[in-house]
Amino acid sequence: MKIMVVDDAAFMRLTLEKIFAKSGHEVIQAKNALEALTLYQEHRPDLVTMDITMPEINGIEVVRKLKEIDPNVRVIMISAMGQESMVREAISAGALDFVVKPFQPERILAAVSRAVRKNA
Repeated sequence: MKIMVVDDAAFMRLTLEKIFAKSGHEVIQAKNALEALTLYQEHRPDLVTMDITMPEINGIEVVRKLKEIDPNVRVIMISAMGQESMVREAISAGALDFVVKPFQPERILAAVSRAVRKNA
């Protein structure tokens, strides 16, 4: 499966890439919202993980824009504690799940499995 990881923190992108690659997934990284929108259209990944807090355009707005591009896009939000209201807003914008930072690899992989099953 092809997964796009969207996060402005290089450490988080690399952490997620390692988790996904170890499980046999192909990973595309985007460091901001504009790059995410461009790369999504170029690569059409099977799933997107999206940080909520990013400069310029937040993850919730990116989910809305991705839904306009592809109504079937599968997005999992990744958020730090204390942003629960934003996570609820993200789910209503079209995200399928959320994972709270810091997370265990098993948690993110379980969210990926659920997201794939939900939209299968």
